[in-house]
Amino acid sequence: ILLSDDKDNISKNLIRLSDQRQVNLIITTGGTGFSNRDNTPEATTAVMTRNAPGIAEAIRFQSMKYTKRAMLSRGVSVIRNNTLIVNLPGSEKAVSESMEVIMGTVEHGIKILINEAHDCARV
Repeated sequence: ILLSDDKDNISKNLIRLSDQRQVNLIITTGGTGFSNRDNTPEATTAVMTRNAPGIAEAIRFQSMKYTKRAMLSRGVSVIRNNTLIVNLPGSEKAVSESMEVIMGTVEHGIKILINEAHDCARV
């Protein structure tokens, strides 16, 4: 879904997707920088029921290996009921690099979230 940078519009759609469509993963791209129009982290935290900061931290950590500007990303990762919401940067390259960081682990996290798995110990 392509949305404007309006915080309320982003929040409304995150709620709609997580509550009405009952998706278990929402990935957003863009709107995580320092510009006045970058509202995605605020819209995301406004709808969360729990925080899941490790995912965003891992993305920034890995991204710092490519560019020091990764520290400027304000992306967050949160849970809304049974939905994990992860903010990614806007550039295609950064999205690709971020997806490489999270995909294997996020799948297990979602299984824990929806009660399909019960152990987070190392496999």
